[in-house]
Amino acid sequence: MDKLMAFLKTYFDWFYITRPDVSDIIEILILSYVIYKILLWFKSSRAWTLLKGIVLIFLFTMLASLLQFNTILYILKNVFSIGILAVIILFQPEFRRGLETLGRKKFFDYIMHEDTEERGLSDKTIYELIKTVTVLSANRTGALIVIEDKVALGEYIDTGIPIDAVVTNQLLLNIFEHNTPLHDGAVILRNNRVIAATCYLPLSANLSINKELGTRHRAGVGISEVSDSVTLIVSEETGSISIAKGGELYRNLDTESVRKHLELLSQDDVKKKDERRLKDSKRRRKSTKKSTGKKTDSNNIKNGRSSDNRKEADSDER
Repeated sequence: MDKLMAFLKTYFDWFYITRPDVSDIIEILILSYVIYKILLWFKSSRAWTLLKGIVLIFLFTMLASLLQFNTILYILKNVFSIGILAVIILFQPEFRRGLETLGRKKFFDYIMHEDTEERGLSDKTIYELIKTVTVLSANRTGALIVIEDKVALGEYIDTGIPIDAVVTNQLLLNIFEHNTPLHDGAVILRNNRVIAATCYLPLSANLSINKELGTRHRAGVGISEVSDSVTLIVSEETGSISIAKGGELYRNLDTESVRKHLELLSQDDVKKKDERRLKDSKRRRKSTKKSTGKKTDSNNIKNGRSSDNRKEADSDER
């Protein structure tokens, strides 16, 4: 504990604690709310992973100070001297996008938005997607459908046209129909809804991708490299169906293979939900056991007191 306090005094000598009054408490509440909303805003972009890396570096610095790794502390101290500039460079796209939304007077609406819906593909969405890619493949109509997972794709959604509609076969076929305003670009799905169309995706620089593949396949692989999304790709030349996930491209798939990939994605979400439910149930059981234990203890005490009072009354009568 003394080493921790010495570390805080060394690197945080500007920090001091005073006796708070009402204004200080109000200020703390306001700052806590603003920081919480800013963190939510970071979480809706790729900067969330970078922010977690910075937190891990800070925790590693605390551990190095406790264990007295002087060489590591010297290196980290020099790194922290330019840390602010490094953070600005790392988060430059997110800062720029935030300032742009602030200039359009939509910044606070963007911060106040919270994603409360659970992610994951429903059986109806899987059915509609399989039906869509089957028709598009038969007609040799190119398509690019991105399914968002845990990593938010807000910066790519902003490049397209917002739709926010339920996933249906008719809607997707109409979007990718030739000579329509929305057929060019990618469609992004979130929480079983079509969020946006005509979205621009980053192209993969992987040299191992077959040269026969065009921009559509490179964009599908590119978005899978920077996120954990799953992308359905229909070739316009051959009509073949492909899936890009984790930087890998699975080509020439049939409808059953597509179904397995999509069901695997939904099964992962179901497993996570089941784990959360088990944890919640265990917590509830522990809390109920504690409450019942307290009740039994109090009842035992009351019964003991009543028995003692009875014994005293019997002795007085005798």
